[in-house]
Amino acid sequence: MSILIDENTKLLIQGITGSFGARHASLSLAYGTKVVAGVTPGKGGQKFENIVPIFDTVSHAVNETGATATAIFVPPPFAADAILEAADAGVELIVCITEGIPVMDMMRVKEALRGSKSRLVGPNCPGIVTPGHGEKSHGGCRIGIAPGYIHKRGNVGVVSRSGTLTYEAVFQLTQLGYGQSTCVGIGGDPINGTNHQEVLEMFNNDPETEAIIMIGEIGGTAEVDAARWAKAHCKKPIAGFIAGATAPPGRRMGHAGAIVGGEEDTAQAKKRILAECGIAVAETPAEMAVTLLARWGK
Repeated sequence: MSILIDENTKLLIQGITGSFGARHASLSLAYGTKVVAGVTPGKGGQKFENIVPIFDTVSHAVNETGATATAIFVPPPFAADAILEAADAGVELIVCITEGIPVMDMMRVKEALRGSKSRLVGPNCPGIVTPGHGEKSHGGCRIGIAPGYIHKRGNVGVVSRSGTLTYEAVFQLTQLGYGQSTCVGIGGDPINGTNHQEVLEMFNNDPETEAIIMIGEIGGTAEVDAARWAKAHCKKPIAGFIAGATAPPGRRMGHAGAIVGGEEDTAQAKKRILAECGIAVAETPAEMAVTLLARWGK
């Protein structure tokens, strides 16, 4: 098993004809993902790489192909509307890669999705990968921009606010011979669709996932909330890493949401609370995988 996506996921890509969307649509196809449709208004009737049909609207794409997930590669001014269009069409999983969406737009999206059957991951995220088997990733699914080749099928779940730190954790695990069940990049914006705790809950309920790496950073309380939930409910070993230990208070660092605004927003506070909740905390990014293996008893 896995969480959120697997080999049966039918993916559509909003913004498939743009340079960024096209490049990663090609990479997802090469990974073995079932890319069943693209959406670019005004280009309906065309085909991407002579394989994937393009539609003018998400609802038309869903009706014709049965798409269950979407990846959004749409410029920031239009990305919020793209999310809402996907939700209106009943898409179950919406993965928004776009960075720089205005906060007010995301507040509107968050409210509109309340009670919806659609789950949003992102925005400003690397996406999700459920690794496949073998060199051709048979049975795998890649949504977003993560490099597929570093992944290996296995039993470690990875959830992170940072794309590059996700890749680092995955590569370390793979190099040590430990694969991943699913890797989820939730994004670094102040308002996102899915948080650390929700992903931990999914990993906790997934029989294939035996251990978890949770990567966070300064800003907000999502990692602290997840750690406290894990202490009470999760029996699987967790290793954590918090980026931003040297960041000065009040200054945004990298991600839009990486700004210290309260006493539990600092890296030091988060690391302390994670440790108090039984999570093994890596001191540097280079130690994420070995910290998990030590906590796991491997």
